[in-house]
Amino acid sequence: MIPLLNGKPEQPRRFVFVLLDQFTLLSFSGAIDALRIANRMAECDLYEMVLAGIDGESSTCSAGARISLDMGLGELNRDDTIVLCGGQYVDEIVDKRLLNWLRREARRGVTIAALCTAGYTLALAGLLDGKRATIHWENHDSFSEEFEKVTLTKSVFVIDGNRMTTAGGTASVDLILTLIATDHGQDLANMVADQMIYSNIRTGQDTQRLSIPTRIGVRHPKLAEVIRMMEQNIEEPISPSVLAADVHMSTRQLERLFSRYLGRSPKRYYMELRLQKARNLLMQTEMSVINVALACGFSSPSHFSKCYRSQYATTPYRERGAQANY
Repeated sequence: MIPLLNGKPEQPRRFVFVLLDQFTLLSFSGAIDALRIANRMAECDLYEMVLAGIDGESSTCSAGARISLDMGLGELNRDDTIVLCGGQYVDEIVDKRLLNWLRREARRGVTIAALCTAGYTLALAGLLDGKRATIHWENHDSFSEEFEKVTLTKSVFVIDGNRMTTAGGTASVDLILTLIATDHGQDLANMVADQMIYSNIRTGQDTQRLSIPTRIGVRHPKLAEVIRMMEQNIEEPISPSVLAADVHMSTRQLERLFSRYLGRSPKRYYMELRLQKARNLLMQTEMSVINVALACGFSSPSHFSKCYRSQYATTPYRERGAQANY
C-alpha cells in the first residue's frame, strides 16, 4: 500500500455529488472516478461518494443517460463536501429548494464545489459573492454581466476558501487530483493520474482555453497580440490603425496579415468576435437587446440588428424571441 501523507484516515471523506438535470457527464465521471481510483491505489476507503438530487430519485445528464440517486437534499455532516454538477440550460434549472438547501449547508460550514456551469447556481445562491471563481468559457460573458460581486477568472479551476469552481470538462479531474494531493500526498495523486492516462495535471494557474496561436492555427506573435487586444476590448472596439500601431505595423501590413492567415480583414474578424459575444448574451442572459448591443460595441440598435442579420440570418429580436425588449 502506498504511504499516505497523513496516514489512513479514521473515516473516509464524503463527497456528495448533487446532479442537476442535464448535467455534463464528463465533469461528473472524471471527478468521481478519480476518487474511486484513489481508494483503489491506497487499498482503503479514503473517500466515500454519494449521489444526491432535488427529487432524490434520478437525474439525467445532457448525453441522455439517467443516473439513480442515493438521497435527496437532506442535512449533511459539516465535514462533507458538496459537489454540484451542472451542464446545459443551468440558468433555466433554478429550484428554490436547491438554493435554500445550499445556503443552509453553507451557513453550517460545509465545503461546496461547483463543476462546469454549476458555478451559476452557486452564484445565484449568493455563495460566490466576494470570491474568486471560474466557469466554462462559453458562459463567461453572461456570468460576468449577471454576477458583478464575483471575481471571475479564466482559470481551469479555482479554490477560494471553502468554495471551489471548475471550468467544466476535464477540469474536474484537475481539481480532484489537487484535493487528493492535499489530503494524502502528491505521490497518490500522481498514481491516480497515471491510472487515468492523465499526463498533465493542471493547477489553478492554468487557463481553460487554448492559446490564441493554437486556437487560430497560426503562430505569428503580432497577429496573436492583435487578436488578444480585440478579445479584451469588445465593448469599446479599437480601430485597426491603433491596433496596427500598437504592434508596430502599418494598417496595410495588418490587413495583409489577416488576409493571409485568416482570410478576412481585421475589421471583419473583430465584427465576428463582437457578434459572437452578442449571441452568447442573447441566448444566456435576460439583458435587453439594446444593452447587449452596447456591451458589444454597437451604439446604434439598427446597426447592431443589420450586422447580426448579416452574420446569423436572423435578427437579435427573433433570436431572443419573446424575451426581446428595449
